[in-house]
Amino acid sequence: MVAQVIPGAEAWSHVGGNAVGALVVHGFTGNPSSMREIAQLLAGAGFDVELPRLAGHGTSVEEMMTTRWADWSGDADAAYNALSARCKKVVVVGLSMGGALTLWLAAQHPEIAGIVCINPAAQPVGDEMTAGIQSMIDGGMETIDSIGSDIADPNVKESSYDATPLRPALSMFSEGIAPLALRYPQMKVPMLLINSVNDHVVDPVQGTFLAEQYGGEIERVMLEQSFHVATQDLEKHIVNAKTLEFAKRVTQS
Repeated sequence: MVAQVIPGAEAWSHVGGNAVGALVVHGFTGNPSSMREIAQLLAGAGFDVELPRLAGHGTSVEEMMTTRWADWSGDADAAYNALSARCKKVVVVGLSMGGALTLWLAAQHPEIAGIVCINPAAQPVGDEMTAGIQSMIDGGMETIDSIGSDIADPNVKESSYDATPLRPALSMFSEGIAPLALRYPQMKVPMLLINSVNDHVVDPVQGTFLAEQYGGEIERVMLEQSFHVATQDLEKHIVNAKTLEFAKRVTQS
């Protein structure tokens, strides 16, 4: 039985025949709704856009439990290949785990014109935390409390799961971020790095780690009022404006 997609969590494509494209990637336990505004903004500015719904997301926690880093990176790669096939230059924009996938794509495809990482999960968690998660799984625990909707604006709620599946989380840390971090020094794709000072999901020190390790040019923006889901929060206008300005600049001929 095919799982029902949560209303508003659908993938989205904009095919306008443009020479420049933007791939927009959502985060762990979230879905395309958190990135839809920025995707539509880019489309309105003359970019072809792909906003994929990553495997196991936007349906149910139970479905997500069966997915791993290889599934999400495969989805991101397929969306990038579809976009790059019709566009001469492509930028990639990602939030949280979407930021990690954005970095992974830049490592796989150094021809990418530029990347925007918004509160990216970027630093290995270490053996102690990995062992702790594995211990919880071994003890029969499959989920912990939700990490979703970390938003300062009281009038906004993120569409995300009400629990965090542990096996997929462990895959993200051990199969995704840990090996990826070793590649940062060799990466040269220009980056816009946006971090919230008060992020309760991904500590902004992860952004500092990324900035110190990364081999390419970085522009960093710090948000003073927003929490983790900055694309839907009080300073989303800054996120949107900085992203659009950067995307236009790196894709200019």
